[in-house]
Amino acid sequence: MGNTFGQLFRVTTFGESHGGGIGVVIDGCPPKIRVSEADIQRELDRRRPAQSKITTQRKEEDRCEILSGIFEEETIGTPIAMLVRNKDARPADYAEVAKKFRPSHADFTYEAKYGIRNWQGGGRASARETIGRVAAGVVARNALRKFYPKIEIIAYAAQIGEIVAAIDRSKVKTKEVDANIVRCPNGTAAKKMISLIEKTRAEGDSLGGVIECVVRNAPSGLGEPVFDKLEADLAKAMLSLPATKGFEIGSGFASTKMRGSEHNDPFEMRGGKVRTVTNYSGGIQGGISNGEDIYFRVAFKPTATIARDQKTVTTSGEDSKLSARGRHDPCVLPRAVPMVEAMAALVLCDHALRQRAITEK
Repeated sequence: MGNTFGQLFRVTTFGESHGGGIGVVIDGCPPKIRVSEADIQRELDRRRPAQSKITTQRKEEDRCEILSGIFEEETIGTPIAMLVRNKDARPADYAEVAKKFRPSHADFTYEAKYGIRNWQGGGRASARETIGRVAAGVVARNALRKFYPKIEIIAYAAQIGEIVAAIDRSKVKTKEVDANIVRCPNGTAAKKMISLIEKTRAEGDSLGGVIECVVRNAPSGLGEPVFDKLEADLAKAMLSLPATKGFEIGSGFASTKMRGSEHNDPFEMRGGKVRTVTNYSGGIQGGISNGEDIYFRVAFKPTATIARDQKTVTTSGEDSKLSARGRHDPCVLPRAVPMVEAMAALVLCDHALRQRAITEK
């Protein structure tokens, strides 16, 4: 079912939205990496529901239990298991969904594939599954910092609906991202985004947008040629997140309107290192990091669950209508920011371990 991600740093998530809990098992993490419960909880709090007025009001504290692999706040080289128990599950809210397919959800496709599905909140297809990814991302980021102490991974809402924020990716800081509930480091744009989300929710509708992520002080040499190119693995990681519909790195689709003479990144010596004058490549060339900032964007669709009647069919093939019940995000982007950062950390940590395997004697 594709529940495991990574080659050397391997992550397997488990659990359903309204089951007993959500968890993750990490295998391949090096020993003596500092990881505390506070580190993990900080990121889970950024992802958890009911953190603001513009997110789902499902009341979950998302308290993480470390079951194995970490002793006295250090990894010990054995599998790391972490669990978050579901406390505020309300499966009754989804009783109607047991017999009707929600438009643009995984209800129909899961039943088409397996002949059975957990209809309570979407089961395994729910964004609640990402708890395990975010927890694993903390371990991955801490491992990366041991190898590359200056590395930074910062994601933020760059666009919601038609509102596009002007952001200097080379200077943005996490504290600026978390300074408002929509996680956009441009305060003026953030106010407009929050207002739009509130208005759209009141209309029973939802919004999508774009999250941008920048990785600063990444080393050169990460990534494998051909099939395991760094940007290819980043694309797979991001598009494995719920509600994602697009990925672009560096100049992305805008490069189609440029000529090679405009788009090429000239080399120069700077500070005794080979650097590029521009960075249309987004920090990756030939599938391998070149030491410049890695930056990419992820498109998220409008939340599929809306409080309006929608045309659908029943599991017995009859035409019907369905209006959402339960507690849902009118826009997933504020809570998706830590998810994007976590998946970036997982990819980079995996490739860092792969690079160390061929360079260290």
